[in-house]
Amino acid sequence: MATGSLIKIDEEIVSSAVASVTLTGIDSTYDVYVVRTNNVQPTTDASILAERVTVSGTADSTANYDEAFKLLRTDTTFSNVARTNQNNFLLSTNLGTATSEVSNAIYYLFNFNNASEYSFMTAETSERNQSSGLLVGVTGGGVHTVAQACDGIEFFFSNSSTFSSGSFVLYGLKK
Repeated sequence: MATGSLIKIDEEIVSSAVASVTLTGIDSTYDVYVVRTNNVQPTTDASILAERVTVSGTADSTANYDEAFKLLRTDTTFSNVARTNQNNFLLSTNLGTATSEVSNAIYYLFNFNNASEYSFMTAETSERNQSSGLLVGVTGGGVHTVAQACDGIEFFFSNSSTFSSGSFVLYGLKK
């Protein structure tokens, strides 16, 4: 199904508690892939959404993830965050279980199927967390510092929470 220059590759809709969501189908067809997430919510308070690349359908949990992002909050000034040599990307803030505490994001994935390059992503996230209605934006990116072909991306919560809701869609960006 085509939406402008985006071609839908994979979609997962969370309708009951699951530990992780994996989107696959990345190959050499497109140079850039896009992931859109909507209404992502954990079953446990203070959960941080994490991401890993997949290789042959299996998440790569090696300590080869570097990231940097700017955290924009409505209750205080911005802050800069950077992490290196981690076993995942953490491109979100604490999410909770109240009705309006959800995360929405757009991720651009580059070099994922190129075995000679590092895979990297940019992220733009909009979140409403804490029952007080705090709004948070995250903008930044990360690089997986291994030259290998990746075929997808896995989402999970860093504190082992399960998902209570969310939609995850992988698109190819038409050349």
